[in-house]
Amino acid sequence: SGVQLAFALMYTVIALAVLLSAAWLGLNFANRLVAPIRRLIGAANIVSTGNLYIQVPVQRSEGDLAQLGETFNRMTYELRTQRDDIVRARDLIDQRRRFMEAVLAGASAGVIGVDAEGRISILNRSAEKLIDRLEADVIGHPLVATVPELKDSFANAQLGIQRLVQGQVTINRQGRDRNLSVRVTTEQSPGSEHGYVVTLDDITEL
Repeated sequence: SGVQLAFALMYTVIALAVLLSAAWLGLNFANRLVAPIRRLIGAANIVSTGNLYIQVPVQRSEGDLAQLGETFNRMTYELRTQRDDIVRARDLIDQRRRFMEAVLAGASAGVIGVDAEGRISILNRSAEKLIDRLEADVIGHPLVATVPELKDSFANAQLGIQRLVQGQVTINRQGRDRNLSVRVTTEQSPGSEHGYVVTLDDITEL
């Protein structure tokens, strides 16, 4: 009985040691397997906040997971590059827009921007005075409905026969007749959806 009890105790101790060793090895292996995935999850959470400068540490011994980390790093690099390009393009567009607004504001001639559907998109101060309408009141409204006197000139421009259509019209605002020199220029665009620029010069005194 004593020998059997001793062997049983020894067997139990060895079995527990083997079991604990197996559990420790399994946990260690699981941690090594999950560690790169955890790094990717953490990096993805950081990217979701808008930080594209995060890079995942890559260890060659991780096999396919290492390749996944490299792919993730390339993805963040491409996203960062594209975002920087978009930001630079936006800044350039803003600079050009401010420049054009300054030019239009200081121009003595009236300038009206019209989209492909014939609706007013831009109106400078000189044009506001000539047609006696504020920009905020006419943006998005049809040009022909806002300034009926320009109907014929704008219709000729829409035909697309000539890029520049010129003419003269007489408009009456606040009981005063004004003679205007009208130029309708078609925007240079490769597509069929292009806008128009209407320039008005007051030649009444002339």
